[in-house]
Amino acid sequence: VQLQASGGGLVQAGGSLGLSCACSGSIFSIRVMAWHRQGPGKQRELVASITSGGTITYARSVEGRFTISRDNAKNTVYLQMNSLKPEDTAVYYCSVITSGNVYWGQGTLVTVSS
Repeated sequence: VQLQASGGGLVQAGGSLGLSCACSGSIFSIRVMAWHRQGPGKQRELVASITSGGTITYARSVEGRFTISRDNAKNTVYLQMNSLKPEDTAVYYCSVITSGNVYWGQGTLVTVSS
């Protein structure tokens, strides 16, 4: 099982970036797909999650600015980030929860300059 995240980069404050994470391998019954992030000197935190039924949860700090979506046929989860702030700078990780396991992607760096 592999999760391949892409789309990170450098952007100015107020700008936008889109992340994607494709899941491949023998994965059955994906229940939740999510994005987490870990900023400099901070603990990893949940940014957004989406269940197989479409229930979405956002961290309060990103609500209204970030949008999570998923393509079940492609086992891919997306994160559209708008109105980015310097405090959004972090390594972003995708994760997948199945009926019995949790899988993590390798992380992609997002840097927001002021």
